Amino acid sequence: MTHPHHRTTQPLRLSPPSKTLQKRARGFLALFFVLAALWTLRHMLPALLWGGIFAIALWPLYKRSTRRFGHTIWLPLLFTGVLALIFLVPVSFISIKTADEIHSAFLWLDTIRHQGLPAPAWLDRLPVASGPATALWTEHLSNPDALNDLFHSLNLGHGMAVGKQFGSEVLHRGILFGFSMLTLFFLLKDGDSIIRKCMIGSQRLFGAQGESLARQIVASIHGTVSGLVLVGLGEGAIMGVCYVVAGAPQPLIFGLATAIAAMVPLLGWIAVTGVCLLIAFKGSMLAAAIVWLIGAVVLFVADHFIRPVLIGGSTKVPFLWVLMGILGGAETWQLMGLFIGPAIMAALHLLWTLWTSNKVSGQRTGHIVRE
Repeated sequence: MTHPHHRTTQPLRLSPPSKTLQKRARGFLALFFVLAALWTLRHMLPALLWGGIFAIALWPLYKRSTRRFGHTIWLPLLFTGVLALIFLVPVSFISIKTADEIHSAFLWLDTIRHQGLPAPAWLDRLPVASGPATALWTEHLSNPDALNDLFHSLNLGHGMAVGKQFGSEVLHRGILFGFSMLTLFFLLKDGDSIIRKCMIGSQRLFGAQGESLARQIVASIHGTVSGLVLVGLGEGAIMGVCYVVAGAPQPLIFGLATAIAAMVPLLGWIAVTGVCLLIAFKGSMLAAAIVWLIGAVVLFVADHFIRPVLIGGSTKVPFLWVLMGILGGAETWQLMGLFIGPAIMAALHLLWTLWTSNKVSGQRTGHIVRE
């Protein structure tokens, strides 16, 4: 009799695996790792997205440069360095000016704490209640003791907490900006390989329409950069010259602020109006009115004629769709939404156009008519 342990073990025979089951398992596994990667990089996604936006915007110019100078490691490094300087130089200038203004503000506060705040001359020229207004100012603001009581009543601890939070936020933004520039460098250096792989993946997932969708998104970002950034910088340059001529305080800073605000439709009007109020507060009512009229003409022409052509013309998307994408994107994703919102709306418009195309329906209609 053969011992049970000495019996030969029969090989385990399994039925052939189901191809449908394997395909679903691979799909769920890939989805799991994609979601895990997104969750891992959730705090770095803004930096990656900004790097992608910069790369798409600079890619045509970068390709022309590579055709002329060849593929070298110095070319993407040069593009990245120049773009970083474009951001860092204005930020450094504004930071220095802001530090000077804060220092002057502290000196002014120290002066009024010891001497009080004298009543301005325009109080006597008020059409009504000039006497009571002057008396209230003299009692509460011109008196140093009353001002010191007011300063002591302020919550300085809350101000310190806000200052620390502001410092940590600046550090966080700086780190994100550094990773954005690093992402831009590698996207430019390996751009051809990345584009080729993306095209292969898009073809496998979505077919021939995937490439059309990708081209629509890229064209939307190019149009948005031209229509928002370049037009906004042009508006800021024109208004900056007007601010200098009109004698506005810190015209360079307010010109840059107007350029940034003008990148968002309708927000440029608020910036121009605010600067005009400052000019009027200095006593130049006529200069403020002239600057506001010039700003109104510049903003009206840019918003109604130039931007619709630059943004909607490259993608054939109605400007209303683009405007909704800009405003909705800015509300949802802040500054990044200015580029992501129009890209989403451009892709949605292309899908809507393909879905409602009359090629198939036209064939069916013709068949019915012939019958």
